[in-house]
Amino acid sequence: MSNQFRNKPAAAHYRELSFGFFGEVGGLLSALKKGSRDQLTASDPTLVAEELGDALWYLVNLSSLCDVSVEQLGRAALSWLREYFTETAKTPPKMTFRVFDGITSLHHDRLSRKGAQSLREFARSSGELMSRSYLEMQKLPTPQRERQLGALLAQIALVSGTYRLSFGELAAQNLFKISDRWPCTNPVAQVLETRGEPHEQFPRSMTITFVERKVGGRTFVLQQMNTLNIGDPLTDNNHRPDGYRYHDIFHLAYAAHLGWSPVMRALLKLKRKSDSKTDENEDGARAIILEEGIATWIFNHAKHHRNYADVVEGRLEYALLRQVRSMLSDFEVAQLPLWQWERAILDGFTVFRQLLANRGGVVEADLQKHTLTYSLLDKEITK
Repeated sequence: MSNQFRNKPAAAHYRELSFGFFGEVGGLLSALKKGSRDQLTASDPTLVAEELGDALWYLVNLSSLCDVSVEQLGRAALSWLREYFTETAKTPPKMTFRVFDGITSLHHDRLSRKGAQSLREFARSSGELMSRSYLEMQKLPTPQRERQLGALLAQIALVSGTYRLSFGELAAQNLFKISDRWPCTNPVAQVLETRGEPHEQFPRSMTITFVERKVGGRTFVLQQMNTLNIGDPLTDNNHRPDGYRYHDIFHLAYAAHLGWSPVMRALLKLKRKSDSKTDENEDGARAIILEEGIATWIFNHAKHHRNYADVVEGRLEYALLRQVRSMLSDFEVAQLPLWQWERAILDGFTVFRQLLANRGGVVEADLQKHTLTYSLLDKEITK
């Protein structure tokens, strides 16, 4: 699912992947320029690791589209490196990314001296790839196609070695990044390790009614669970009505999909007071403020994107999801994968749009199936 272009025609697929690859090379050069400007050390792995990992992803997918397997790509890259360092050709018993680390580590002094030149050669080779169309690439003899793509993989390894990055670890981190963001088919949602007593846990199913009322020209929303009001009546708190009065649906979505919501714990009086550290650090004021801040920040972003009406799973901005995790890095929820956060956010906005369109409704949150189900209000309730 990580390849969002796979359903396009081959020529368009190739164009998108080659543009993406070239963009990552440009991003690498930009990161190094900024690092130099900001007086960061050239060996700082944060400057290059992510860009190289993303370039690797694009290159592997490009190669597959051009009928070059990962094994063929690796062997062509290894052959290119042997020639580059004038080494005797050897065939490793097993082709892995770590084979490249062995070669580059032997020549680190040379790589350090030629770092800028390696980057220029990498940029030039990337440009040559961009100059070829899918049809032109397919017309190349197979050995020539393998060599051109293999040269790019070899140059990624050279840049990696220049900055003392492990190519094997870089590839492993990129695989983790892909599985973290784009899961396999029918993934199993992770559940947070539960702390506290049974009576402090979220119910496995929660049904909350959102009722809209008008008093004195002000529109506000009441929330009820088992006919009891929970929380305070909410307005949009904005000069222009935007539906923020329904924003507690996002907290309910976090509880359903992540098993996490300090705000819902506070509203339902389910703070885990049996464990003082958990009560203070995971369910306390700081966690509540952060969750409210994240919900508001995402809400403001969504307002400029039709409340995510056109965003399908797998296409929510990666930078947004990473920022959410960064903001919660000290909390238990940080261990959950980004794809679960995406589902929580998109599912929450799906129901939010229904609540807004129908001026209320009933929402059932299933914490075992990790779902939200919307239904219209009974007409008697709306009177």
